[in-house]
Amino acid sequence: MTRTDLGMPAFPEAAREAVRDGVLRANLRHATHTIRDKRARAVAELADWDRLRAAGKAVKDHTLRHLDRYLLQLEAAVTAAGGTVHWAVDADEANRIVTELVRATGEREVVKVKSMATQEIGLNEALEAAGIAAYETDLAELIVQLGRDRPSHLLVPAIHRNRAEIRDIFRAEMGRWGRPAPDQLGDDPRELAEAARLHLREKFLRAKVAVSGANFMVAETGTMVVFESEGNGRMCLTLPETLISVVGIEKVVPTFRDLEIFLQTLPRSSTAERMNPYTTMWTGLGPSRGTDGDGPSAFHLVLLDNGRTDTLADETGRQALRCIRCSACLNVCPVYERAGGHAYGSVYPGPIGAVLSPQLRGTESEIDASLPYASTLCGACYDVCPVAIDIPEILVHLRERVAQGGPVTRHGIRVRIRPAHGHTAERAAMRAARLLLDRPGALRTGERLLARARRLAPRWLPGPGAAWTDTRELPSVPAESFRDWWARERGTRQ
Repeated sequence: MTRTDLGMPAFPEAAREAVRDGVLRANLRHATHTIRDKRARAVAELADWDRLRAAGKAVKDHTLRHLDRYLLQLEAAVTAAGGTVHWAVDADEANRIVTELVRATGEREVVKVKSMATQEIGLNEALEAAGIAAYETDLAELIVQLGRDRPSHLLVPAIHRNRAEIRDIFRAEMGRWGRPAPDQLGDDPRELAEAARLHLREKFLRAKVAVSGANFMVAETGTMVVFESEGNGRMCLTLPETLISVVGIEKVVPTFRDLEIFLQTLPRSSTAERMNPYTTMWTGLGPSRGTDGDGPSAFHLVLLDNGRTDTLADETGRQALRCIRCSACLNVCPVYERAGGHAYGSVYPGPIGAVLSPQLRGTESEIDASLPYASTLCGACYDVCPVAIDIPEILVHLRERVAQGGPVTRHGIRVRIRPAHGHTAERAAMRAARLLLDRPGALRTGERLLARARRLAPRWLPGPGAAWTDTRELPSVPAESFRDWWARERGTRQ
């Protein structure tokens, strides 16, 4: 993944700073509550939502088990339709391929459709280093780019900004990138959208090269599918002469019939719409593309691995590759709502980022080792996931990896990693718990000793426990132990 975020502090430190920002918390609370309420109403309209959810999970699991076969089928279909397929093992290779393709056109600027994969590999920065300007055309991504900011949400990258902040960014920065904002620009959403539309229009009409991602790839036909809400994607995918799509290998689905499931579940889980306003599909150059100015005359598909096959090797962690980037888990997560997306140090924030980033990047860095702990394990993310990713299960699995170390797959090779720094006390506590729970007699004796000391229960905990009691009260100690209650109620003693 992109190195630009790896210098971030560990999640607890970054989150501590974020929760002190009252404006940020107010922006996040308003946006996430609005989106989650709308989504709940949209999902409730479908009587078969649970069956759609199960079907989406089944399709994704089947595809991941046979990913090699479907990727080769996809490559053959794209090639037969006039496209060119490139394979990129990591971010560096993907950036090199895209940079060379743009240079071959002789152009020095590209327009971009919103793409998590290109953010993941740091494509904009790589193109800039090669003297190529990359212009984001999604409204929220444009706000982030003009503000020299980082995305903080999968669906709404500028969710941490309010209207007044966006107005100020447009006034100060639009002129440096192209058409300036109107002199008297206000903070009314319609005014802001119109300013962005006018700013981007000249880029759409001038650009000869576009870069996109894809929400899905259909193996049987080689079709790329992009869901969007603004129409900027349609402009990028049809006007330029050259189209380059960078897509993670997990985005493939076997057939068009499988796509039907996600046409229903993704819009409702992301934008709370029955159907997204724009669904653009293209197959290679297609029967009419590339002639008489009808669409790009060259299409390149860059299939991105960048840690995905290593993730696939983990039986528990691989379910994170089912993700369709709907962002429903972010909008219900109490941790994300308070800390925001930047604290996760990744283009994938929230619960899905806490399980995906440490697998794609590894847990060697401080930020990635801390992400599996950025959760209350409340399970709300699993409840709303349209492909039933059990994020709490993966979080616990990754916590074990961080604290205990053990075998993992790195670059296709099975290796054993050491425990992350700073988890000695956790390992000691787990070993002690295992020893105690394996010996019922010792457990019973320990419980009785603790029961006799219930009157000595402290109001504050020492050492690491102080982080809890600084902001919370310790729960009161029950009048009797569970063993004593059981014996009294059941009338028997074990």
